[in-house]
Amino acid sequence: QVQVVESGGGLVQAGGSLRLSCAASGSISSINTMGWYRQAPGKQRELVARITSGGSTNYADSVKGRFSISRDDAKNSVYLQMSSLKPEDTAVYYCNAIGNIGLHRTFNSWGQGTQVTVSS
Repeated sequence: QVQVVESGGGLVQAGGSLRLSCAASGSISSINTMGWYRQAPGKQRELVARITSGGSTNYADSVKGRFSISRDDAKNSVYLQMSSLKPEDTAVYYCNAIGNIGLHRTFNSWGQGTQVTVSS
């Protein structure tokens, strides 16, 4: 009942920038946490960054100082600004949203992923 759609991936050279966007839609009463995860070939999915409804953020050590997460609650959206990209940032990036449907139901929804490829 809650759909999450990412956009903004692509191919970029090392040192470049990309901005990922994610929008959640459906029977949403509120969204508590929105986050970005990534999965490189042969590796497990890992947290990149997440942001709470109160604006608290946390980042993977590998992206601190290079990536910035933000959200627009009016649009049920979250963004990931990625700068100084490295080849090791190459992965499929997934958006995650956790929140509430009405008074008694919760959701934990994932997008289909968007590919980010950083060439050296």
